[in-house]
Amino acid sequence: MPGVTVKDVNQQEFVRALAAFLKKSGKLKVPEWVDTVKLAKHKELAPYDENWFYTRAASTARHLYLRGGAGVGSMTKIYGGRQRNGVMPSHFSRGSKSVARRVLQALEGLKMVEKDQDGGRKLTPQGQRDLDRIAGQVRPQARNIKTSFSLKIKILYLLTHCVLVSFERSVPALCSLS
Repeated sequence: MPGVTVKDVNQQEFVRALAAFLKKSGKLKVPEWVDTVKLAKHKELAPYDENWFYTRAASTARHLYLRGGAGVGSMTKIYGGRQRNGVMPSHFSRGSKSVARRVLQALEGLKMVEKDQDGGRKLTPQGQRDLDRIAGQVRPQARNIKTSFSLKIKILYLLTHCVLVSFERSVPALCSLS
């Protein structure tokens, strides 16, 4: 669908679609330690989803689409979270640098990401084209959902309007007071 970009679609649906595309293509190099690693020091357990690496790669590609020049440090901030310290106050904790670095390297292997001369990494034109193409595939599905929702809103509006009109006809004295 021409003219549809990543910014135009629902981010969760887009990340799911891109992760499915990366898994289906089979070109993304997944490290062997993905089933045993925690994603940050503030996490207690490894991820339950066995395909989390594809989801993280898709999310990282989306973040690079929205803001180019993001590096490993930026990704650790994005994927950081609250570290609970028991009875002491909670503090922000960054995500794993190793995971962020390996995800960026895997995306570089697909030629979706390249190193930026100003530091960090950015999407290649091929990577941007792939992401826009997948966004175009996600958009028609979202439009069908939005159409049914707007139809429900219109029906609700018409019903409310009919009730108000019938109320005004039945009790004209009360309506003229306002």
